[in-house]
Amino acid sequence: MFSPEIREAIAQSMAAMSLWEVAAVVLALAYLLLAMRENILCWYAAFASTGIYLFLFWDVSLLMESALQIFYLVIAVYGWWQWRHPNRDGEKLHIHRWSAAMHLEAFAGVGALTLIFGYVLDNYTSAALPYLDSFTTWGAVVTTYMVTRKVLENWLYWIVIDGAAIYLYIDRGMYLTALLFVLYVVLVVIGFFQWYALYRRQQVEPEQALAT
Repeated sequence: MFSPEIREAIAQSMAAMSLWEVAAVVLALAYLLLAMRENILCWYAAFASTGIYLFLFWDVSLLMESALQIFYLVIAVYGWWQWRHPNRDGEKLHIHRWSAAMHLEAFAGVGALTLIFGYVLDNYTSAALPYLDSFTTWGAVVTTYMVTRKVLENWLYWIVIDGAAIYLYIDRGMYLTALLFVLYVVLVVIGFFQWYALYRRQQVEPEQALAT
């Protein structure tokens, strides 16, 4: 998938990478694997990984990506709370789907924010790849919220966002993180089918309960 030059750069990056980046990568993978299983421990891994990436992204001038990590810290706590506590009816949060109208609102919102923040970053800061940086940031904001609410389609959103992020990180020389996101794209496809199976099971269980 990568050219020989990039593969060599990845090898050099792995040899020179800090223990902090290794920890961030391991914790990020742990978050995704735990989320695929609806395991609440995913939010602990997310919080720790995010704290590390906050400083790593700032160091390579990905300003929006760095700011995104602050949001992730807050959303990790919010996601943990949502997954742990029942709603007002005393029911646990279940996997569900958004309507077409909600998806259109999400697309429009991410598109508008990408243009606005991309323009600001391009003209008033030294941010690298401002429009792509803004797209991955705001797309991730919406999609992470979808994870906290267990919206099934979050996995499909991640395919697009993580795919765009791969180019972003290669451009910034963060080859190990780019490689991580290649793996992410594979895992989120698996995650979608796992959550879809759980969603179908949750739809059948109430019907079976009514039948009995």
